[in-house]
Amino acid sequence: MILGLTIILILVLFLPFTVGVVEKNLEAFLFIMGILAAWVSGVLNGELFIKALEDPIHITLAVLIAGLLFKWFQTSIENGIRGMSRAIPSRLFIALVVIVLGLISSVITAIIAAIVLVVIVSVLRLERKAEIQFVILACFSIGLGAALTPIGEPLATIAISKLNEDFFYLFRLIGIDVVAGVIIFGILAAFIVNTDSGNDGLEASMESETYPEILIRAFKIYLFVMGLTLLGAGFEPFIERFLLDLSPLVLYWINMISAILDNATLAAAEVSPQMSEPTLVAILMGLMISGGMLIPGNIPNIIAAGKLNITSREWARFGVPIGLAAMVVYFIVILVFYS
Repeated sequence: MILGLTIILILVLFLPFTVGVVEKNLEAFLFIMGILAAWVSGVLNGELFIKALEDPIHITLAVLIAGLLFKWFQTSIENGIRGMSRAIPSRLFIALVVIVLGLISSVITAIIAAIVLVVIVSVLRLERKAEIQFVILACFSIGLGAALTPIGEPLATIAISKLNEDFFYLFRLIGIDVVAGVIIFGILAAFIVNTDSGNDGLEASMESETYPEILIRAFKIYLFVMGLTLLGAGFEPFIERFLLDLSPLVLYWINMISAILDNATLAAAEVSPQMSEPTLVAILMGLMISGGMLIPGNIPNIIAAGKLNITSREWARFGVPIGLAAMVVYFIVILVFYS
């Protein structure tokens, strides 16, 4: 069984990053791997399948409803952004965008927050370097804030499901750390991002999404979370054997791998209700922070980089140093307050 799970884990970790077909069909791939992992572990039964059907419902509805609302009110939102950007000092506006998007992403979902970010960037028309810095800092913030509720992003959905906890559990567990991080990223944006207008800014197609596109995105999220639920249940024996006894500080740094892999996938493979709260904090914070370092690490990165044509090299040039600095800061916090 352990050998089979090890092979599945290797496939899950490396195929999405190395095989284009798998990367483009990640949701279906993870669904298949989830079924295989649950079958190998001997936990594939009716009860698990019903749980896998139920877990994605809330985040899928949130993504669908938020997507429809954004489509219907996109013009008003764009006009509101233009008005606020003129009324508020530019550096303060940049900071507020990063902070507010980070905090509300747990309600409107990380996906919609990333789309709103793209609209804001298109309206502001900054220099390209400044826009890239702004986008990356905002995506770090969104990646943190969206984890506060299970409707914010798949990582939180899977964590709550595997831990069998209530809606506000993650807010109680990591709320202070997350909110502090969101505010710090906003302050960094105010000081780092050059708010002068430029002619070489990022180009984004801001045509309104069609209804089929919104429905397909919601279905992909449903399939994605369903696959992760199955994957997480299947990897319980693997977690019990190899991860439960590891130091939270070791797990924290191991999770830097989420810079190249979607952090929700790793959460499905790592989180267990048998873990202590310090261990859970170390795992989640390590996943969320390093998930912002490179484009594949988190859904908001993928959406923003794709719509704004930000290359992997451009993202890494700024995202990796910022992410490493944040990892060091939070490592000290975990060492002092959670060890």
